[in-house]
Amino acid sequence: MLAIRQLSRARNALLTRSFAAHSASSPPPNPFAVGPYQVFDRRVKQLQKDRAASREHGERSRTVDYVREAMADRMIERILDVKRTYENVLDLGSGPGHLTRLLETHTTKNVTMIDLSRETLERDPDSEFEVEVNRIQADEERLLELVERNSQDAIFSCLSLHWVNDLPGILIQIKEALKPDGVFIGAMFGGDTLFELRTSLQIAENEREGGISPRISPMTDTRDVSNLLGRAGFTLLTVDIDEVKVSYPSIWELMEDLQDMGESNAVVGRRPYIHRDTLTAASSIYQALHGNEDGTIPATFQVVFMIGWKPAPTQPKPLERGSAQTNLKEVL
Repeated sequence: MLAIRQLSRARNALLTRSFAAHSASSPPPNPFAVGPYQVFDRRVKQLQKDRAASREHGERSRTVDYVREAMADRMIERILDVKRTYENVLDLGSGPGHLTRLLETHTTKNVTMIDLSRETLERDPDSEFEVEVNRIQADEERLLELVERNSQDAIFSCLSLHWVNDLPGILIQIKEALKPDGVFIGAMFGGDTLFELRTSLQIAENEREGGISPRISPMTDTRDVSNLLGRAGFTLLTVDIDEVKVSYPSIWELMEDLQDMGESNAVVGRRPYIHRDTLTAASSIYQALHGNEDGTIPATFQVVFMIGWKPAPTQPKPLERGSAQTNLKEVL
């Protein structure tokens, strides 16, 4: 069963600092590609996250936790909706533990946090967690090299899968790592994330430099997520979409916060810098196209939440076609 829900705008206006939408001129990678389809430089992403977490002894990165903390709060609601107690849980792409910090001992016993960046993974002490945590610094793209098949009661992932090269492949690995009837609950940035920034940079770069290059990483279209989960072998699917809009004083503060989040561009073949005059033009374009009446600029973070279950004989199954005992015509 697939449920798609669009949450109300009233709930989305909780933060002030904003993000963006999808541009047709920046095509996403094939979401159904399987194998070594390299979109992102994982080594560069590790270095970016290491630098972000170590800046000012981690204090600067804590000031930009607002998006991840907001999404962890919303994700924990979905976890609590599943009335279960988990012995072994994996937090995949955990970062410093935004989600694990919210887990309580009456639902979860042991949590293994896996992240690409050691600096990020070890930023916060064990005393901040109620549950017992085990930290593993490793590339989450190699999940089955880190955990055994059929070993996890639940796997959670909050805002890290958008940097994975082979999304169908990692979903298959997650399903294999789960025990039968185990649950995967994840959240990832969707295709409309940072559309304001993307379009402003593209227009400015085309105007000033006569062409465009990828400045915002390609992201999976929300319409593909349910298909990817189904292809990976998950059942009882639920997908819903949420947004966080944040207002920034200008494009400069937005880009600085993205850097401190460890969310700088890591696309293979990217240009290593942006000309100052291109950024100045992008700032003016951003304000003209998307600016708020109070002089700030909005940025949109679109987040896709997903739930899928590993098949098991005990799960409820749909009745066979034609087995209904009531005529729908009579009901209507």
